[in-house]
Amino acid sequence: MLSINNLSFYFGSRPLYEDVSLHIKPKDRIGLIGANGTGKSTLLRLITGEYRPDKGDISRSGECTIGFLNQDLLSYDSQESILHVAMQAFEEAMALQKKIDEVLKEMETDYKDSLVDKLTKLQERFEALDGYSIQSKAEEILEGLGFSTKDLEKPLKTFSGGWRMRVMLAKLLLAKPSLLLLDEPTNHLDLPSIQWIEKYLESYEGAIIVVSHDRYFIDNTVKTVVEVAQQNLHIYAGNYQFYLEEKALRSEIQRGAFENQQSKIRQTERFIDRFKAKASKARQVQSRVKSLERMDMIEDVVEENARVNFRFKFSKNPGRTILSLKNISKSYGELNILKNTHAIIERGDKIALIGANGKGKSTLLRIIAGTENIEGERTEGHNVLQGFFAQHQLEALNVNNTMLDELKEAGSDKSELELRTVLGCFLFSNDDVFKKIKVLSGGEKSRVALAKTLISEANFLLLDEPTNHLDIVSVNILIQALQQYEGTYIVISHDRHFVSQVANKIWFIEDNEIKEYPGTYEEYCYWQEQRVKNPVSQASSSVPKKTEEKPVKNNTDPGKDILKELKSLQNQLDKTEAKITELENKKAKLEEELAKPDVYSNVQKLADTNSQYELLRQQMEEEQQKWDEYAEKIQELEDQK
Repeated sequence: MLSINNLSFYFGSRPLYEDVSLHIKPKDRIGLIGANGTGKSTLLRLITGEYRPDKGDISRSGECTIGFLNQDLLSYDSQESILHVAMQAFEEAMALQKKIDEVLKEMETDYKDSLVDKLTKLQERFEALDGYSIQSKAEEILEGLGFSTKDLEKPLKTFSGGWRMRVMLAKLLLAKPSLLLLDEPTNHLDLPSIQWIEKYLESYEGAIIVVSHDRYFIDNTVKTVVEVAQQNLHIYAGNYQFYLEEKALRSEIQRGAFENQQSKIRQTERFIDRFKAKASKARQVQSRVKSLERMDMIEDVVEENARVNFRFKFSKNPGRTILSLKNISKSYGELNILKNTHAIIERGDKIALIGANGKGKSTLLRIIAGTENIEGERTEGHNVLQGFFAQHQLEALNVNNTMLDELKEAGSDKSELELRTVLGCFLFSNDDVFKKIKVLSGGEKSRVALAKTLISEANFLLLDEPTNHLDIVSVNILIQALQQYEGTYIVISHDRHFVSQVANKIWFIEDNEIKEYPGTYEEYCYWQEQRVKNPVSQASSSVPKKTEEKPVKNNTDPGKDILKELKSLQNQLDKTEAKITELENKKAKLEEELAKPDVYSNVQKLADTNSQYELLRQQMEEEQQKWDEYAEKIQELEDQK
């Protein structure tokens, strides 16, 4: 259907592709993956003809039609209803409908045979194009992508960019091109819409090429993975999980071949160096020199799945309760988001807030952050330091700062070496750290903003769609960071792989209430499946209960005794906090001792130091337990005041 033959393409002097080939057959399902900047979107534009290759060619059969969903479509604007815009996919049928309407109007005053004949022919062609069902098809796809029935007659221009992109996707799906090119189609979709389009693409009749950083989406929609790396296309005959396994195997084989070749090169070079001065060995030396020149060099494996270690430091340790919400209500005019709902976030919670767009996830996150006006009680726990990440913070970066300067201004007392290490964890190495923010891509800015959030010493993170604009490698780094983070966080994300790796609780909004599933994302999905299959049983037995406030003692007249007890508890809390700080300093010194060669090489010294370290660790746990108890009692007494 379409063939890419020996293609090369350059941006200036930088090669994106060198002598690559790819053959696309009808009904192929191809996932195009690779790091940001390797040329995935460029390849799609080469296929559409928007870019021309510097060498090689792209040929396609005469009946091959191409549909391309890309981020440029965000700028499309129209006064027409979204239903009408989507139905523009049926260009011929829409034109026939217009002619049919004109003939019918003319026949109201002039009912002649020629008009009847013309109308008959138009209607036959309209019926052959299945014209009578195009509106219902358009409605089905638009509603599958998240639009309500009442939205369908609203003008396109009244919708935000993300919703406009859904309309353009609907139009593309209705057109049914024989080759469908989708560039990050899940960027503007919520979970229900992503799952709907996965199901729709299962039965799509044409071929599909998808560029996506959503691992679950790739796994569920493709049968071939094409990796863009090192100016080449590497083909794997399976989904993303198969790609990971096969790539690991290929890398192992390549590394073995590379090491064998390097060993042979070293032996040959030693022979040349040793005997090049001997006339009797001149022929053998020359032969080996030529063999080195003719050798096809095997490249070493480039390790892309970086393993990183983050060192998080909290200046304050929070109490057991991070935040409580009681009788919270929030509405915008007649639109109710939350009504008399409760929730508690406890220390150590790793919460994923999921669900369809428009349910109020971002509103709830702002309520938790304390930046949204509400009815009800929002109570923050003791010593809670909050860090907030959202996409609008990318614009808040100082464009004239270097990455390093931006992190220095984040309020952290980390040294320049520590900050460079953090940036290195986010794939910024060497002189990259001196790049100005204004020259960075969206994904790079997102990584800088995330790095700022993570070094803030916050013990409670709020993350709104942190994986947007990140490639798979960067998402993997963020997953590792959050897995190593010892604080508490709540994250909004539509990336199912990301959620499955970082959450130990699932929150969702249903019936204007915050509901909690106390388990992993996989467990939540299984519970939802059972709930759909057997709604009556699930409703009566295992629907997760909304999180509720812990009961507190009710004292209508606390008097002087409560104030006195509060003062005493606060003194004990301060002393315990000072003790914890002292123990932490001792622990840090012991860790330095354990790293010294004269300690770890001496069995007795090592055993003594380890014993001291273990004793210190136990003391810290005991003091932390005391601190938790004091903080919780203080919180209860303050609630009674």
